Amino acid sequence: MNNLKKIILIVITSIFISSNLHGEINDGLFATVGNKAITESDIVKEIKTILILSDQPYSIEKREMLQSVAVRESVKRTIKKIEIEKYNNISYNEADLSKELIFLAEKANADIETLKIKFAQNGITFSDVIENIKIELKWNSLIFQIYKNRLNINLDEVDEQLGNLNDKKDIKEYLISEIIIKPVSNDELDSEINKIKEEIKSYGFEKVAMEKSISDSSIKGGDLGWISQNLISKEFESKIINTPIGEISDPVLLPEGIVFFKVRDKRDLNEIADFEEAKKEIINSEKRKILNMYSLSHYDTLRRTIAINYY
Repeated sequence: MNNLKKIILIVITSIFISSNLHGEINDGLFATVGNKAITESDIVKEIKTILILSDQPYSIEKREMLQSVAVRESVKRTIKKIEIEKYNNISYNEADLSKELIFLAEKANADIETLKIKFAQNGITFSDVIENIKIELKWNSLIFQIYKNRLNINLDEVDEQLGNLNDKKDIKEYLISEIIIKPVSNDELDSEINKIKEEIKSYGFEKVAMEKSISDSSIKGGDLGWISQNLISKEFESKIINTPIGEISDPVLLPEGIVFFKVRDKRDLNEIADFEEAKKEIINSEKRKILNMYSLSHYDTLRRTIAINYY
């Protein structure tokens, strides 16, 4: 691991001499994941992408965090690509691609055309960005294909949830971020929770999410965006609605991991006008939550079976 950090440090130092991220390096092999190679320039591109999409400048203080996140995301994407290639005809929805591009542009405080220019100015072709999005979308399609028969939704609970919302005079939307860490044994649970809480207090929620969270939202600092109250799962709802703005929720213990939420803001939501549409949204939200858990589990299994070597 020390050699790994040394390699990254040399690469990053050579690239980030100037504040505008421009720079050239002689490319070299950084790692192999299964039968695929990750080069030094791949790591640098990953770091640049993180900075562009978060609309943040490079700084020495962020160096170790950027190193860690860039390596993790490069390895994760490569493992997903290896798995996707085992299957035929794994597709994605073009509308989902457009939505993700819009989301990334908004997070970078830009429109899509401006975002393209930012990447071009930093030596990254926008087709590379699109290809990365496609890998994530195909991975989601693959997870659905494998686990779709296990998507059992309790419709009585959905109706109960809608009924409870109908009785409420004011429905809220919450701006939420998450951190999901791997499950630990019962004797380690308290110390692990306290450790994460201390790290959040010292370094901030977003940085800990990027470094430690096993969720795909980690690359976005855990950002889940605005979520209406009627889409929040039953096991999460009380934790979220009882957490003051700017504070961290009590952890939620799941078989797949330990979840922390940060409630960044909240606002009033209009009353539900179409209950059938609201019911459909709740069902889809529950399916996404279940598929996300299967995604984490499936990836973790793959990660333990694929050889990774650093050079």
